Amino acid sequence: MKIAVGITGASGSIYAKVLLEKLSKLPKGEHTIQLVWSSNAHMVWDLELRGASRNDYAFTTYGNHDFMAPFASGSAGFDALIICPCSMGTLGRIASGISNDLITRAADVLLKERKKLICVVREAPYNLIHLKNMTAITEAGGIICPASPSFYSNPDSIDALVETIVDRVLQLAGIPIDTFKWGSSDAV
Repeated sequence: MKIAVGITGASGSIYAKVLLEKLSKLPKGEHTIQLVWSSNAHMVWDLELRGASRNDYAFTTYGNHDFMAPFASGSAGFDALIICPCSMGTLGRIASGISNDLITRAADVLLKERKKLICVVREAPYNLIHLKNMTAITEAGGIICPASPSFYSNPDSIDALVETIVDRVLQLAGIPIDTFKWGSSDAV
């Protein structure tokens, strides 16, 4: 499976960190993971994660204006693009069909190829423009997965809470993972 990950400057870098950690643990050779950061993503990561390295992940990384990246074209056959976290500015540009950087171009490509675009939006509250943009992306075939963690698995740490979203995102992308499932014997 080929997956591109876009990290934007929205608050919620911990979601990206946990996602990258889980993707790093996937069996080698079974998945191609490629990465792109928006211009503000590094700054927000450093602010929110204080000292957590952005360079601990062995993924091929492209600049946000490198339109030669494989996932900038449908012919590369990527299966999914996960934008985590997804800023409302990025969401708006995708919804409007504006492909002015690699993240928005890749989103446009995944939508036109009828592949999985998963936007992990992290904003509260939503205004009407946000909701209309989410509707437009959903109608175009994308998936909006708000960074709204669940509590029924009784998470006991911030990372465990974040994992409730990241695990859901990985499942949406088609990656089978071992995680809490409603109705399982682990359910309280």
